[in-house]
Amino acid sequence: MMSRADEILDELYDNTIDGERDPVVALTNEGLKLEMDPLVILFDSLIPALEEVGRLFEEGTFFVPEMLVAAKAMAGAMGVLRPLLANTDAKPVGTFVMGTVKGDIHDIGKNLCNIMLEGAGFNVIDLGVNVAEETFVEAIREHKPDAIGMSAFLTTTMPMFIPTIEAIKNAGFRDDVIIFVGGAPVNQEYCDAVGADGYAPNASALVRELKAKMGIG
Repeated sequence: MMSRADEILDELYDNTIDGERDPVVALTNEGLKLEMDPLVILFDSLIPALEEVGRLFEEGTFFVPEMLVAAKAMAGAMGVLRPLLANTDAKPVGTFVMGTVKGDIHDIGKNLCNIMLEGAGFNVIDLGVNVAEETFVEAIREHKPDAIGMSAFLTTTMPMFIPTIEAIKNAGFRDDVIIFVGGAPVNQEYCDAVGADGYAPNASALVRELKAKMGIG
């Protein structure tokens, strides 16, 4: 007979994929009341669910709305778990600094990437929107991330990748970080043209490509 703890893991998995935020939060709280390990909840249920969402998106079964609601469900659980995870010995697999470039205030894609990265075990530093070149540089100096992500939603703000990367070079940090660029009008050709290290068309691809560049299985 399946224990309630095992049932909770199964239900968390299903409800996260379905984007049912309130049940996900309730199940997470119930699991903690049963003294389930927060790491078990995260690694045995929530992360596999988000990985499955990413797989369904890439095969064309899920679309952006389904990804968004699943990510919000995951974010609800993380809001409960984050303080507890901070008290465990679990170390993040890496640190990622994220921001939308100067002149651009779009953040839906950025926020989705943040949730997917956090769900994959990364410590995410979100600089927000309309982020100046110097702010990216200061974040690298302060947080010493493995990688940074720059998002641009408009063709008019895409060129901001260039001075931002130049500022990172001038500060002496270019060899210390993997630079990803993304956003609706961005493609691999533009990534190569501005001298970034990687391009991801969506949040799931970002996690996969980042892990590959960092040598994480």
